[in-house]
Amino acid sequence: MNQYGVQKQTLLLTGTTRGVNLERNCLDKGFIRLVDKMGDDSSIVQAARVSYGQGAKTPEEDRNLIRYLMRNKHTSPFEMVEFKFHVKAPIFVFRQWQRHRAASINECSLRYTEAKDEYYVPEINQICYQSKDNKQGRAMPLDDEEASFFKTQFQLESNVAFDRYNIKLNRGMAKELARINLPLSTYSEMYWKMDLHNLFHFLKLRLHPYAQYEIRVYAQAILDIIKPIVPISCEAFEDYILNAQNLSGQEVKVLNELFKDPFIAEMLTTLIEQSELGTREKKELKNKLI
Repeated sequence: MNQYGVQKQTLLLTGTTRGVNLERNCLDKGFIRLVDKMGDDSSIVQAARVSYGQGAKTPEEDRNLIRYLMRNKHTSPFEMVEFKFHVKAPIFVFRQWQRHRAASINECSLRYTEAKDEYYVPEINQICYQSKDNKQGRAMPLDDEEASFFKTQFQLESNVAFDRYNIKLNRGMAKELARINLPLSTYSEMYWKMDLHNLFHFLKLRLHPYAQYEIRVYAQAILDIIKPIVPISCEAFEDYILNAQNLSGQEVKVLNELFKDPFIAEMLTTLIEQSELGTREKKELKNKLI
């Protein structure tokens, strides 16, 4: 049992999880651990091929199929895989996290349990100035002396809040009232279950450089945990979504003008042929350029 009375679960080892690190520590006191899963890369292939009545093929053909599905946004086969995590994180991280509504969530309730004085305090290098370019983000770190001062302030303010919370509880106040002035830095826990298609969407947004640092830590931990279980799908996700770029209609018009130059068009064709892209991907890229 942990501090909230939540039973710690251990995922039974299978062929795809044996030897895999299923837990990561996050921030100063948090963690994320995989407690259950359904399916793997083969489940995605199986679901896709049932549509047209074909069975198993070679590993290379399976890989090509998964990459084709990801590249062309055929998402339903990825919904055949699910992951359930046990997460401990600050409340302000959960409030961002839980905006992703295509999930099943059960969070610890401070109406029923007493909060322990565990709260998040940023590291010195994460206490930063407000960004002038990104209105919701941070820029360069404050100098060490200034950052140390504010780190101490974070600790003092949280200590005061928890001291007053405990005074209220000791004098008989209802937990649902005593909790209301606790800081957003307070750690909470939840179980969180999501299919792989929606999990990739979560990772796309929460691994973005403009996402808040604290939730990026958890997003990276999730990707690290699931990679050994669905390696082909994660590779395709990184190639076609996470590290890809989309073009607007206006941007396409600009490139159209560029590609009218015969020399540039010929050079691009040569580069495509010399690339490591598969035969189908080369054809698709040429069609995009046309």
